[in-house]
Amino acid sequence: LREPMPRAAPKHAAPNPAVTAYIDAFPPPVRERLATLRSVIAASAPEAEERLAYGIPTWWQGENLIHLGGFKKHVGIYPGPEAIEAFADALGDYVSSKGAVQLPHDAPLSPAVALVKRLVRHRLAVLGVAGKAKKVAKGEKAAAGKAKKVVPAKKAAASVKAK
Repeated sequence: LREPMPRAAPKHAAPNPAVTAYIDAFPPPVRERLATLRSVIAASAPEAEERLAYGIPTWWQGENLIHLGGFKKHVGIYPGPEAIEAFADALGDYVSSKGAVQLPHDAPLSPAVALVKRLVRHRLAVLGVAGKAKKVAKGEKAAAGKAKKVVPAKKAAASVKAK
């Protein structure tokens, strides 16, 4: 019997020294919260590149996934407006705006950790990088071939004007 081939470990982006410096500039309690959320985001999106954008830590994978900012009374999480809308019910008591959520320092971090994991997974899914596409079953291949052709709006408008 042959032994199964070992699976390759997922690619992990290296920590960015500028992000480390950003986090290290905060007092210990805030620094710990930022470091915890940094590791949660990095574990949830192991292939995302860590960088500074808009002066705050950002994880990028084809586009910005999520930003993380430290402030005097809270940590700001910035997953973008679409994610805020999708998670409106889960945001509960957190102060939020169009594209941001405030995680207050005087509240426990564990519920926020679970929320951040879900937000990152959601952002990856929206970007289409959450996992490999499912294989099409044999019966679905024939049906897929009969799908209508989609014409871009500009092209369709041009063909109408030409007639």
